[in-house]
Amino acid sequence: MYGDVRTLSYVIARIPDGTGVAVRHIRPDDKDLLVDGLARLSPESVYKRFLAPKHRFSSGELRYLTEVDERDHVALVALLPEDPHHLVAVARFVRLEDDPQAAEAAIVVGDDFQGRGLGKLLALRLADEARERGIRRFEATILGENVAARRLMAAIAERLSPGVIAGPAMELSAELPAAA
Repeated sequence: MYGDVRTLSYVIARIPDGTGVAVRHIRPDDKDLLVDGLARLSPESVYKRFLAPKHRFSSGELRYLTEVDERDHVALVALLPEDPHHLVAVARFVRLEDDPQAAEAAIVVGDDFQGRGLGKLLALRLADEARERGIRRFEATILGENVAARRLMAAIAERLSPGVIAGPAMELSAELPAAA
């Protein structure tokens, strides 16, 4: 179903339909990739990810999103292998300060790749990276109507617990299964 070919700085992963994507850790020089990626998302996809309209990132947000420590804040990007400047997805987690075994997780997949298995591929990789760093649970704030996000969290969780519902948003808690 999923296949990999390793290179020096990224992995070529195959999603279930056979399409290859280059997956690697985000780098500080990826700020322009995020700007372009946000511009390519539909307003609906932006709203589902940020729970509000978002037209651009501030310079501080770009620093926060790309200058990660790879321990408490990890982010993966998926790019087109034939065009490594075309961002198709981002997955990240940020460890919670008050609970070092938990992290806030978020994934956004470009409109052209939604529903094709890329989100699940990145979620599984993100969960592996989290477990390696002692994280046992992902927390996520999603729109209650975002069925795809709920399914994605359920697909990687040993146990999924809904939390507080505030307006259109809901909290989910996903206990990560032990490594296989």
